[in-house]
Amino acid sequence: MKRFRGFVIKEFYHIFRDKRSLFILFGMPVAQILLFGFAITNEINNVDIAVLDHSKDATTEEIINSIAASEYFSIDQFIEREADIETVFKQGKVKAVLNIEKDFSQKLIKDGKAHVQIITDATDPNTANTIYNYVTAILQKYQQSQNKSVGLPYQIVAQTRMVYNPELKSVFMFVPGVMTIILMLVSAMMTSISITREKELGTMEILLVSPLKPFQVIVGKVVPYIFLSVINAIVIVVLSIFIFKMPVEGSLFLLGLESVLFIISALALGILISSIAQTQQTAMMISLMGLMLPVILLSGFIFPISSMPFILQLISNIVPAKWFIIIIKGIMLKGVGLQYIWRETLILLAMTVFFIGLSVKKYKIRLE
Repeated sequence: MKRFRGFVIKEFYHIFRDKRSLFILFGMPVAQILLFGFAITNEINNVDIAVLDHSKDATTEEIINSIAASEYFSIDQFIEREADIETVFKQGKVKAVLNIEKDFSQKLIKDGKAHVQIITDATDPNTANTIYNYVTAILQKYQQSQNKSVGLPYQIVAQTRMVYNPELKSVFMFVPGVMTIILMLVSAMMTSISITREKELGTMEILLVSPLKPFQVIVGKVVPYIFLSVINAIVIVVLSIFIFKMPVEGSLFLLGLESVLFIISALALGILISSIAQTQQTAMMISLMGLMLPVILLSGFIFPISSMPFILQLISNIVPAKWFIIIIKGIMLKGVGLQYIWRETLILLAMTVFFIGLSVKKYKIRLE
């Protein structure tokens, strides 16, 4: 046990001497969580739009002022002709044009209906759809304020209430996903590179003939990364709470246990990769391409799994990140306990045992 403890301490010293490893372990997670939290968002703010007002009456002025007063849009310019719309879009700054028809107030009073055409730049379809929804919501709010005194004999009003994220903050979606990506990549990639480095440099044979048993060598290489990955998880949660104001409605203790389980699963994958790869470069490429793409595409982090083809939905079930994201969202946003996430926890635990078993089998074959 004394030899094993000394080996683990030696691994810590080795990690802390390597500045590149320290940057990957601590610099990359902080940079990613800040980047995803601030830069990557589904929300829109201060989007530049142009207005083509054919009517130019008091009603259209009120509508334009309502749109300009919102935090979502900024009136960049007023144009005079429909022929200028294409020119405005080609300049690239304006993302939408409001085309208000002629005699707007008169038609609204006489016919009870007038039109505002919302022309959006659909080179980015998601942004265009969001702009359309926001403008439509502002127009409906204005219409409701004008029609308070008007009643209809029969009227069905749909009311929407958002639970767990009433302000629809996209950071609440990205933080669990980024935490999953960071823990998966840092744990798996650094472990696989660390063990593969020993093989590439020819020092693995020296370690295997040392008084330490082979499994102690592998475990000793892994233990420091468990500790460092837990620190990464704590840093991410702290940043989420104090910078992005993300709530943690559930148990922090349960969140910690689930995070440790996922970290061990990722480390087991790293050991499995190291048993296949012969060089550090190969281990890094397998970790990045074999883990990062499935985590982003098939975990439900960005794209809903229910919208995918059936075969991809089946494949997503073998991605540990999918189950961890469900767990972490449930604990942080919904405040659920183990009684609601026991199924996902068991699946994640079964995957961890499978990866560890497969890694042990691979290394036994190699050592024999």
